[in-house]
Amino acid sequence: MTLTDIQPMAGVGAVVFHNNKVLLVKRGQPPCQNEWAIPGGRIKLGESLQQAAEREVYEETGITVKAGEAIFSFDLIEKDKNAHILFHYVIVDLVATYIKGKIKASSDASNAGWFGRSELTSLHLNKTTENLLRRFSTFTH
Repeated sequence: MTLTDIQPMAGVGAVVFHNNKVLLVKRGQPPCQNEWAIPGGRIKLGESLQQAAEREVYEETGITVKAGEAIFSFDLIEKDKNAHILFHYVIVDLVATYIKGKIKASSDASNAGWFGRSELTSLHLNKTTENLLRRFSTFTH
């Protein structure tokens, strides 16, 4: 396989607020391993963005959500120390509404929880997630 055979992968994330807290997961696998981020992952063939976001949130946290519209998109390109590309995802983040469930981290998440604004400073927060949450003026400084 050559570098030209490798293509970016499509992924989703879900921004879920409940009781003035945001749902975050601690990534248990690369990319962004050990960083706190919004839940999400790869889109499966035939899934809509909303279906993928709802499935990923459930798989990672046990929470049921209803995914809505796209609110943010970005490239996640992670390289090794020799500048070789390890991962390239094109990610679309959707707003999602909490429906039901109690958090239980599983799948790619090593931990998960609801976090208020004041708690974010104590987390090793993913930079893209941090920038995304700044867009919610009622939630972040």
